[in-house]
Amino acid sequence: MKHSIMLAVCLLVTAFAFSQKKYFTKSGQVTFNAGTSVEDIDATNGAAVSVFDAATGQMEFAVLIKGFEFKKALMQEHFNENYMESDKYPKALFKGKIVNLDKINFQQNGVYPVTVKGQLDMHGVKKDVETTGTMKVNGDAVASTAGFTVLLADYNIAIPSLVKDKVSKSVNIKVNCNYNPLGK
Repeated sequence: MKHSIMLAVCLLVTAFAFSQKKYFTKSGQVTFNAGTSVEDIDATNGAAVSVFDAATGQMEFAVLIKGFEFKKALMQEHFNENYMESDKYPKALFKGKIVNLDKINFQQNGVYPVTVKGQLDMHGVKKDVETTGTMKVNGDAVASTAGFTVLLADYNIAIPSLVKDKVSKSVNIKVNCNYNPLGK
């Protein structure tokens, strides 16, 4: 009887510990498009750092602004110096939560729709954002995808009148992360 109780307790502790998993990546991909019909303006950063807690749904992202790469070096220079002022505001941060965490079964492989709410801190401005995406569970690994749009004016990012036809007032952002359990 004592052995059965001990085995049950061990199984519960193990199950609880497994459900408390935290996931991490330092190679998340953030892409954005700020172009118009006049000019393609696309950039990618493959070094976003992110962690999320499977027990609470809490998640955080950090991306260095200077890590965005453009096809044209001059665009990258203007982006960092004139628009994002990356010496003054070196990174963008997101802190939020998966609000429908109960819809994800981290014990079963599959693709699960998620809704994420949180705060995006960019260019010295913090704004609440909400978006939908997916979490794909595959064994110990989890992959996430999401997309959302931000208005440059909301983050005090000015577009000079000289290029107002080339730069969109809204930016489409996509985030893709391949997570592994923290500590592996």
